[in-house]
Amino acid sequence: MQNPRPALAELERIAAQVRCDIVRMIHTAGQGHPGGSLSAADILTALYFGVMRIDPARPHWEDRDRFVLSKGHACPAWYAVLMRRGYLGVECLGTLRCLDSLLQGHPDMVKTPGVDMTAGSLGHGLSAALGMALAARITGRDYRTWVIIGDGEMQEGSIWEAALAAPNLKLANLTVILDRNRIQNDDFVERIMPIEPVADKWKAFGWAVHEIDGHDMAAIVDALEGTKSASGPTLILARTVKGKGVSFMENNPYWHGNAPNSEQALAACAEIRAAAGLPEEDNNAC
Repeated sequence: MQNPRPALAELERIAAQVRCDIVRMIHTAGQGHPGGSLSAADILTALYFGVMRIDPARPHWEDRDRFVLSKGHACPAWYAVLMRRGYLGVECLGTLRCLDSLLQGHPDMVKTPGVDMTAGSLGHGLSAALGMALAARITGRDYRTWVIIGDGEMQEGSIWEAALAAPNLKLANLTVILDRNRIQNDDFVERIMPIEPVADKWKAFGWAVHEIDGHDMAAIVDALEGTKSASGPTLILARTVKGKGVSFMENNPYWHGNAPNSEQALAACAEIRAAAGLPEEDNNAC
């Protein structure tokens, strides 16, 4: 099922709340990956609240759309969206990375409602998503498969094996969103292993490619919806900002995998709330 899509302003408000959740979760855990979680928040919000065919009350519904977070270390963003969409209770958000928690440091399909594929080592998610898309065809179902990959992750050979296979299989029900935030674990992607020209490479493999601002909610929704009428697999190249929404985290490789302290977390949430017009008394904020 798919509920009526919220207005763009409401999607933007939800994305801001998700950003506050991310900061709070990682601060409470004392570890995690804020940068890449914040860069993916708008895309995940658009998918779960505006585009995907899902039913939180039936996380294993056979006809649901599938989603794979191949860059699994950004799972705080996914967990926050799953909570706000009704898959998880808000009490879970304080348990990130705790022993026996539903919210492990990388998503676990056995533990967490709404998680369709476990992630850990980078590069594997696209192949799993390809298999899900192919399974839909084989079983005669019309669900779609969506997957988010990272730009540092594109350095993995398995990404390109799947990218080669999908057009050959004519998997029109497969959409890849590249979170092109330009920073990987240690530094800027172009300093570690340059990947440009990204769009031309995917086009050469036979993919339809659409480039968007990954923080423009209208552009995100339009691009995602547009793939539903595609004749083959689609890559949405979303140009994003690592650490988006928190000025001292933006475009700073340090925040790939470091947790904010209490002062930083409070400042980050205050900045996010102010930019989005969220009230100070919002009890879901830090």
